[in-house]
Amino acid sequence: MLSDTLKTTIRKIHKHVANNLNDYRPRSSQNYLVAEIAKTLAGEYHKKQRICVIEAGTGTGKSLAYCLGALPLALAQKKKLIISTATVALQEQLISKELPFFKKHSGLDFKFDLVKGRQRYLCAHKLHNAVNGDSQTQMEFMPTLSSPLSEMETKCLQQLYDAYTNKKWQGDRDSWADTIPDRVWGLIACDKHACQRQMKAHQTCPFQLARQRLMQMDVLVINHSLLLADLDLGGGKILPEPDNSIYVIDEAHHLAHITRDFSSAAATIKGTIDWLDKLTKFSGKMAKVLVGQKAIGQNFKLCDSINDATKDLKVVRDILDNADFNYSKDDTYRFEHGEIPESLHTKAKDISEATLDALRCLNKMHDTLVQDVSDGDIKPYVADPILGESGHYINRLEQLNKLWFSYATKGEGTPHARWIKRLEYKNHHDHLLSDCPIEVGYYLKDKLWRECAGAVLCSATLTALGSFDHFAYESGLAKEEGVKYLKVPSPFDYPNQATLHIPRSQIEPTDKEFSDHLANVLPNHLNKQQANLVLFASYWQMDHVVKALRAKNLDILVQGEMSREALLKQHTKNIDAGKGSILFGTQSLSEGLDLPGKYLENLVITKIPFAVPTSPIEEAQAEFVQSKGGNPFLSITVPDAAKKLVQSCGRLLRKENDQGRITILDRRLVTKRYGKAMLDTLPPFKRQIDY
Repeated sequence: MLSDTLKTTIRKIHKHVANNLNDYRPRSSQNYLVAEIAKTLAGEYHKKQRICVIEAGTGTGKSLAYCLGALPLALAQKKKLIISTATVALQEQLISKELPFFKKHSGLDFKFDLVKGRQRYLCAHKLHNAVNGDSQTQMEFMPTLSSPLSEMETKCLQQLYDAYTNKKWQGDRDSWADTIPDRVWGLIACDKHACQRQMKAHQTCPFQLARQRLMQMDVLVINHSLLLADLDLGGGKILPEPDNSIYVIDEAHHLAHITRDFSSAAATIKGTIDWLDKLTKFSGKMAKVLVGQKAIGQNFKLCDSINDATKDLKVVRDILDNADFNYSKDDTYRFEHGEIPESLHTKAKDISEATLDALRCLNKMHDTLVQDVSDGDIKPYVADPILGESGHYINRLEQLNKLWFSYATKGEGTPHARWIKRLEYKNHHDHLLSDCPIEVGYYLKDKLWRECAGAVLCSATLTALGSFDHFAYESGLAKEEGVKYLKVPSPFDYPNQATLHIPRSQIEPTDKEFSDHLANVLPNHLNKQQANLVLFASYWQMDHVVKALRAKNLDILVQGEMSREALLKQHTKNIDAGKGSILFGTQSLSEGLDLPGKYLENLVITKIPFAVPTSPIEEAQAEFVQSKGGNPFLSITVPDAAKKLVQSCGRLLRKENDQGRITILDRRLVTKRYGKAMLDTLPPFKRQIDY
C-alpha cells in the first residue's frame, strides 16, 4: 500500500518541480498518471505483479510523471529505478535535461547515470598493447584485422592513446569528438571474454570502472537492447537483479520488435565450415599456452566436436544444393509453418549436439586461461590476444548452436519463422539459414514481468484501433493478473489547434497511377511560406515524386540525400530565414522528429503506412494467424498501420500553442470500413473531409 508519508512526499515534490517549470500549467491527466503509477508500484492493485501500461498523448509530460510516481517509491523500497528507451534522443534528453532538472528541484537525493553496453568502452590493456606493438603484433592481437592499419588509422590510435593516458578522455566511444574508424575500435574495444574484472590488468578499464559506479546509482538510463542482453544472461549480470529493480519502459511500442530481433539466429553453411577449420588450428595454439594437462584433453574433445559438426554441415550443404526449393526473386525460400524437411531436421539434431560440446570445451579452455593469468602462471600480454580470439569463437559458436538447436526442435513450442537465403559469390555459393520466433511475449513474461519488482510501460502509441489488446498480446501481458491499463489524453486543444483534411480523390493508392497522381496534386497542398513535412510510405514513390516536382523547379529537402541531422539543420535554417521549407521523408521520420511551432505547420501524409508483408518473418506471422482461423490483414496489418498513422500525425503538434494542418491523400480512410476505424483513433482535430 502507498503510505500517507509517501503520498505527502510525492505531493511536495510535485509542487517544488511545478514552481520551477517555465509556463507550467496544472494538468489533471498528469496528476492522474502520477497517482496511478505510485499506487501500482506500491501493490495496491496486485501484491506481486505491479505493472501498469500507459498510453500518454503528446504534451502529458510522461517523463516527469514516471519520475514523480516511481522514483520516491523506488528510493523508499531501496530498489533501483531502470529507465529503458528505444532511441538515443530520449536517453540524451533524460540524462542532460529531465533528470538533472528533477534532481535539482525535487529535493530528492539520488544518483543517476547512463549505462552503455561494454562494446562502447575501450579496453585500456588492449589499447596499450595495440599502440606499443608492431603491425604484425596488432594483426595477431586482432584476428579479424586482415591487413595492417593505415597511416590515418594508426594516427587515430595514437591520438586515443595520448588522450586516455593524459586523462583527457574517459575511454567511451561516444564521448570522442571525432569518428573512430571501425577497424581501430575493433582493435581496442572491451569484450566480455578478454576484458574481465578478476584479471588485474583489466580492473581499471573504463567499462569495469563504469560498472563499479553503476552499483552506486539509484537511477540507470539504458536502451532496450541492453535490457534484453541482461535478460538473456539470466538477469542481474549487466544490470541490477530484476527483483531488485523497478523498470520504466519508455517508447514501449518498440519492445516486442526489438525482443524478436534479439531472439533471432542465423548462420551460413560454407562460411561456418571455413571458420570451424580456423577454430581447430586456433585451439591447438591455445592448448600450447595453457598450464596443465586437462587443457590438452579439452583440446582433443573440441577438435572431435568440430570434426563431427563439419561432417554434418557438409551433408547439409549437399542436401541444400540438391533440394528443389522454389526460391523467390531475392533468392529466399521460407519453410511453410516453420517446418523443415526430415533430412534437415535429423542433421540439425547432430549439429546442435556437436556445437554444444564444442562450446563447452572452448569455454573450459577459456576459463582455464583466465585462471592461469589470475594465478600469475601466464603473463597478461600473452593471454590477451588469445582470450580475445577465443571470445570471438565462443560468440560464433553460441550463435551457431542457437540456430541449429532451434532447427532441431522443429515445430515444437512457440511458432518460428525459418528460411534460407542463397548467396552467390564470384567463385562459390553459400546458403544462409535463419530462424526467428514469431511470438516473444512468453520470453518477456518469463524473464521480466514475473521477475521484476515493478514495471511502467509507456508510449504515445500503445493502443491499436482503441484497444490495448494487440500490444498486451505481443508483449506477453495478455491475461496477466494485476496489469493496470491507462489511456491518458493529451492536454492539447486539438479542434482549435489543427485541421485534418482528406481531399476527394478518384485514384486508389494501390493503383499504378497513384505516384503520378501524387506529383500532380501535392503542390496544391504545400505552403511555400511555411514549414512543410511530406511523409511517404516508400522510398521509390518518394523518389518518383521528387523528380517530377524538381522538374517544376520546386526546392525540396529529401531524406537520404544528406544526414538526418544536416537535413533538419537546413530545414530550421530555412524557416529562421523566413524562406519556408519543404521536407520529404519516409516512415522513419514519423517518429522521434520534434519540430515545434513554426518549424512544422503543414503536414502531408501521402498514404496509410501499411507494411507490406514481404519479409519471411512477416509472411510467417500472417501464415500463423491464418492457421488459427484469423485474418492477418485485420489482426496485424491494420492495427500496426493505425499506430503508425497516429505517430505520423503526432509530428504536427508538439506544444500547447502549436498550430497547423494535416492533409492525408489516401481515400481508403473514408471508403473502407477499417479506414473509418483508423480515423476514430486519431486525435479530435477539426475535420475537413471532401466526400
